[in-house]
Amino acid sequence: MKSQLFAMVTLVLSLIVGSIAQANTPKFGYVDMQKAITLTSDGKSAKDKLEKEFKKKQAELKKMEEDLKKMSKDLEKKALVLSDDVKLKKQQELQEEMLKYREIVGKSQLEIQKKERELTLPIVTKLKEVIADIAKKEEYTMILEKSEQSVLWAKDDADLTEKVVKAFEKK
Repeated sequence: MKSQLFAMVTLVLSLIVGSIAQANTPKFGYVDMQKAITLTSDGKSAKDKLEKEFKKKQAELKKMEEDLKKMSKDLEKKALVLSDDVKLKKQQELQEEMLKYREIVGKSQLEIQKKERELTLPIVTKLKEVIADIAKKEEYTMILEKSEQSVLWAKDDADLTEKVVKAFEKK
């Protein structure tokens, strides 16, 4: 009788300890934010806008580049007949135009990056809200952003990206 009682108490205690341990077990997940952004309808729209902007800038830069090549070839062809003063002046003009071109290329890259941030910031903000909702509802201890620096390895079931995208589209 004592051994049965001891066995019952042991069983009850192990169930209690097990349920307490289970309740305190941390739950982790991760989201690939870049992937999530590109999978959302808002992200696809932002990508289209960025591509249009990029192509427009690219066309402008290509025309400038062609003009520079033309100037350079012109100078090469006429170099033998031009006086040293005129040749020097033309070379300086070409160098100035090349500097302007490089400056415009740098500015264009910065403008595209700025535009990308402007278009993706509202998406990221909304994604964070969705992630917080999921974390609270499903009692996650922590949800990380997937990157090579932060998540080196994780089980596939810890990837919440698809779930977050679906929730984002519903919101």
